[in-house]
Amino acid sequence: MIESTIENISKMLHDKDVSPSIQRIKISQFILNNLHHSSVDAIYQELIHEIPTLSKTTVYNTLSLFVEKKIINSVALGNTEILYEKSQKPHAHFRCEICKELIDIDIDSSLFGIKELDNHKVEKVSIHLKGTCSKCLNN
Repeated sequence: MIESTIENISKMLHDKDVSPSIQRIKISQFILNNLHHSSVDAIYQELIHEIPTLSKTTVYNTLSLFVEKKIINSVALGNTEILYEKSQKPHAHFRCEICKELIDIDIDSSLFGIKELDNHKVEKVSIHLKGTCSKCLNN
């Protein structure tokens, strides 16, 4: 994992052909340091105190650019909820129906060697599991 100093983030953004503005650096730093999946609103609420001129539109556009440049990953849950995460490795998501926690689940990437996929290019895989997490089961 890349160290999330301003210098390292600036270099990473530059290497991905992204101009490293203070807003982009801070949004990237937030994603890299955050262990949870974050929404545009959560990122905005966290950074608005540090960057008073920040807008939700800037956060949304920056996250869209980061997804396009494969700096972060987006997770679409349902029809309207989109969350962002740093993980780029193949994994599934488990959503607890009680506490709404979203948990990354490692998956075997050999699952994608399906014969029917010959001559096709898989761009993204989304596997979403729903149920009750162990914390909620024990309460």
